[in-house]
Amino acid sequence: MEHGNALLLQVAVYFAAAVIAVMAAHKLGLGSVAGYLLAGIAIGPWGLKLIEQPEAIRAFAELGVVFLLFVIGLELEPHRLWSMRTRLIGLGLSQVVGSIVMIAGVALLFRVDMRVALVAGMALSLSSTALALQPLNERGALGTQGGQATFAILLFQDLAVIPMLAALPLLGESSGWSGFSWQGIGFAVAVVVGTLVLGHFIARPVFRHIARTRLREIFTAFALLLVLGIALLFEKAGLSMALGAFLAGVLLAESEYRHEIEAAIDPFKGLLLGLFFISVGMSVDFSVLLARPWIVVGLIVGLFILKSLVLWLIAHLARLPTSERPLFILLVAQGGEFAFVILGLAALNDAIPEPTAQAITLAVALSMLLTPFLLVVHDRFIAPRVVDPVERAPDQPEPGKVIVAGLGRVGQVVARLLNASGFHPTVLDDDPDHVEQSRQFGFRVFYGDATRLDLLRAAGADTADLLIIALDERESITQLARIARANFPRLRLIARAHDMRHLFELRDLGVEMVERETWLSALKLGETALAVSTQDPERAQRAARAFAEHDHVVQAKLYAVHKSAPDAHITVSNELRDQLKRTLAEDEAEVRGKLAP
Repeated sequence: MEHGNALLLQVAVYFAAAVIAVMAAHKLGLGSVAGYLLAGIAIGPWGLKLIEQPEAIRAFAELGVVFLLFVIGLELEPHRLWSMRTRLIGLGLSQVVGSIVMIAGVALLFRVDMRVALVAGMALSLSSTALALQPLNERGALGTQGGQATFAILLFQDLAVIPMLAALPLLGESSGWSGFSWQGIGFAVAVVVGTLVLGHFIARPVFRHIARTRLREIFTAFALLLVLGIALLFEKAGLSMALGAFLAGVLLAESEYRHEIEAAIDPFKGLLLGLFFISVGMSVDFSVLLARPWIVVGLIVGLFILKSLVLWLIAHLARLPTSERPLFILLVAQGGEFAFVILGLAALNDAIPEPTAQAITLAVALSMLLTPFLLVVHDRFIAPRVVDPVERAPDQPEPGKVIVAGLGRVGQVVARLLNASGFHPTVLDDDPDHVEQSRQFGFRVFYGDATRLDLLRAAGADTADLLIIALDERESITQLARIARANFPRLRLIARAHDMRHLFELRDLGVEMVERETWLSALKLGETALAVSTQDPERAQRAARAFAEHDHVVQAKLYAVHKSAPDAHITVSNELRDQLKRTLAEDEAEVRGKLAP
């Protein structure tokens, strides 16, 4: 019980430090990452000493990076990843190799041992995925050319960690091929192939079966189990856990359950990612800084300068917009969390002296700590002064981003019309069998309850142009309209109404574009009936047209009454009905007068 209380006390300390530090950081305009890092320093061995052993949570905290890469993989469909292959290899390979050569070359000029120079070059060439992607997401810059270049380099770095770790035993004192194992290579290949098979042939049917049970907590549990299981397998095979999670996300990116999975994972990702940053802050060993201050400062300055030179050349050759280059360079120039792994394993294999590894580790940690503060400098002083020299040509107009909620009788017609017109909406529906059938006909349908705020965010409601509410239940339509209007004020809404009173209810919520679900079909049926009865199709068309125009007047007048004097609704309805009779009779008399000889 005492152990349980101690664990609860640690958890309470982490949460309290995170809440206080992040709120203070936002108040100062520093961003959440800086808050988490400062919280780690405050409660760690060099602060209030509330947590004495930061290593105890490091492995658990690294799951935040794992979940982050999984969610990013969910948003990157395989065909998009394949389309990035040139950028991935070109930019990523140039950055990693260029940084290693530059850093190792400068180290050799200072007469550093070749092996130490190579290990330092490999460790310092890497960047923090979490620290780079979080600011991009917060600024909405992940879709820009600079954001895509940053993501491609970070993804290649995750891939490059594998051969780096494999090379470390060869750089040790007992260098040779003793660290090489065909069995290990075979196991790693088997894990990758197994992940591909699991994601494509097994995971989706399991998600479909769980969705039919309508038990949301089981859906969340399996999503967490899938990510954790694949991450553990990749770690067992000596591969990057984050890379395994990313691969699993890519495989599920085309799944109909993609947005529901993302909504289930997102809260855990945010908490664990914050815990990771706290652990980085706690791991900063200031004793090394006090003992060798100029060496540590020199490493930090050299790291930013050398990597920035490489990144500036890459940005120039890749023709990134001038305004996006400073952020691109700043986010990739910092050190990364995988440097801790490489330096620790290198010291264990005697490829680098322990004091040197400690100094470089501290330099990497401090570079990560400095990055949020440098971002503030960038946002306030650099970004406003850096503009593209030539105004960019306007992009070709693309179809607006559209979300359709509900794929029943109404939603199907809406989605088919949009698809046929070149607009490809994101469709949400909570019937797994319906979703599976619709995807076979080419619809981009995803399973989930559209009235859930987290699912709407996962579907892109923050950046979408239009939400079409085509749900079947009246209460669900109203609930979704209320949620969308409250949380996405710039999102335009089109809603399906059951009747006139429901239309007024939606108008009261601020939904300006509302269509009654049976009105057009009823009008067409009435026109057909009148044409058959009178044997005069033209008269039927005139009557239907007059009725439609009259109905718009009715809507406006009844809505005004609904707002000012609800009790007068019946009286006004009767007056308007009599007015319609007179209008149709006058129209008929006028037509007959024109036809008379």
